[in-house]
Amino acid sequence: MQLLRTILGRLLTTAITLMGVAVIVFVTIRVVPGNPIAMMLPPGATEADIARLTAQYGFDKSIPEQFGIWLLGVMQGDFGTSITARQPVAGLVLGRLPATLELSVMALVMACLIGGAAALAGTRGRETKTEAAIDVANGMALSVPDFLWGLVLILLFGVLWPLFHISGRISPALDLPFVTNFYLFESLIRLRFDLWADIVAHMFMPALALAIPLAAIIGQLLKQSLKETMHLDYVTLARTKGYGETRVILREALRNAILPTLTLVGVQFTFLIGGTVIIERLFSYEGLGNLAIEAVINRDLPLIQGIVLLFAAIFTAVNLIVDLLYAVLNPRLRHG
Repeated sequence: MQLLRTILGRLLTTAITLMGVAVIVFVTIRVVPGNPIAMMLPPGATEADIARLTAQYGFDKSIPEQFGIWLLGVMQGDFGTSITARQPVAGLVLGRLPATLELSVMALVMACLIGGAAALAGTRGRETKTEAAIDVANGMALSVPDFLWGLVLILLFGVLWPLFHISGRISPALDLPFVTNFYLFESLIRLRFDLWADIVAHMFMPALALAIPLAAIIGQLLKQSLKETMHLDYVTLARTKGYGETRVILREALRNAILPTLTLVGVQFTFLIGGTVIIERLFSYEGLGNLAIEAVINRDLPLIQGIVLLFAAIFTAVNLIVDLLYAVLNPRLRHG
């Protein structure tokens, strides 16, 4: 019952959060100077053309009326029509979402592997030059933003040593009609390893650029948690039984030290998705972030609203999942 009340409470909070985000975004992008209709009209457009398009997109009504019409449509699954693409917003957003999710998941996996390895190595070699070197590397990784890491990777592995692709999501020569837009996962299911390798070659550098700063954060937090755990009684008991240091870290200390890192990873994953905006533009990656920049440049209000609302929904959903996982994995919260 306690878990059920927690879920219902978080779902209510999620609904309120999404409503607040919708109101703020809807009002803000309409009071900002600029006429989105002007972006659509040819140079010789008449006043009648302007009035017709203004009425077609509902910009002739007050902001509260526009919001009410838009909210009613959202509740029915209609997020409006893109001003520039002249297509339903829901189709455009959901069509680009899989690419961003695949990029974010790959970046998260890389960050966990790099950060986890750094934390374990730093704990294994604590108070030695190994730990000092890892701390310096973490500091450098945190000091440089992800888009600069992207530029460095393009220079190294796209220009000097052209090992990976620097733009796009898949080579046109290998493109085929996928059933879904999850190219990476679908190519594995189809056992098309040639497609999978090409997609990974396109994703590697943008994913690594996103992963490096997050790996540094994961490495620092996990190493600190491990160092605190290594002084607890059950770890000392494991040492007295003759277990090696590596086994003590992996089998005794890690399972409890990883809980704070799990919460961090869940929260950072949502920021990782938001951080794909610049990286996708930098690598010409056909994801949701690239679409968001195009929507802002073109003042495509319905598309901006749909993208921001989707980002907010992902953020709240991931936070809810992380909270529930933490409650399940932490025995004190589970029994409390």
